[in-house]
Amino acid sequence: MHRRTVLAGMAGLAALGLATATLTPAAQAAQSSAWFTKGGHAIGGYDPVAYHTENRPVKGTADHALQWRGATWLFASQDNRAVFEADPERFAPQYGGYCAYAVANGYTAKTDPDAFSVVEGKLYLNYSRRVRRIWERDVPANISAANTNWPGLRGQ
Repeated sequence: MHRRTVLAGMAGLAALGLATATLTPAAQAAQSSAWFTKGGHAIGGYDPVAYHTENRPVKGTADHALQWRGATWLFASQDNRAVFEADPERFAPQYGGYCAYAVANGYTAKTDPDAFSVVEGKLYLNYSRRVRRIWERDVPANISAANTNWPGLRGQ
C-alpha cells in the first residue's frame, strides 16, 4: 500500500474520530497532545467531570491528578478521577479543550472555564461568555464546522 493511500485513509478516520483506535499508545499521545494547557494542566486544571455532573467549573487538585494523552488532568475528587479514567472520551472537552467557536472558524483560542456548554453529553469550551453566546446561535452548524476543522488544527 502506498504511503499516500495510508495517510488519506488515516485522515478519513481522523475526521470520523476513529484514527486513534488504530494507533499505538505512543502515537495516540503524540497525535492528541494538542490539549489546551494552562499552568501545565489540561483545561487550566479544571475537573472535566464536574462540568457534566455539577454543571459548573470546579478546580481540580494535584492530589487527584491523572496523565492522559500527553496532558496532566486534575480532578476535584478521587471519584471524579475514577469516572474519567473509566471513560475519558466521554468527559474530555471537544477540540482539545480549545474554544469550540474558534475551531469552527478555523483557528484555536484559549478558553474561559465559565464559558462552557454540555451538548448531547459532550463538553464544549469557549473563549469567553460573549463568544459562547455567539457559538450558541447555531450550535449544530458550529459543531459540524469544528468537527471538520479540528483534524487540521490538532497539531498547531
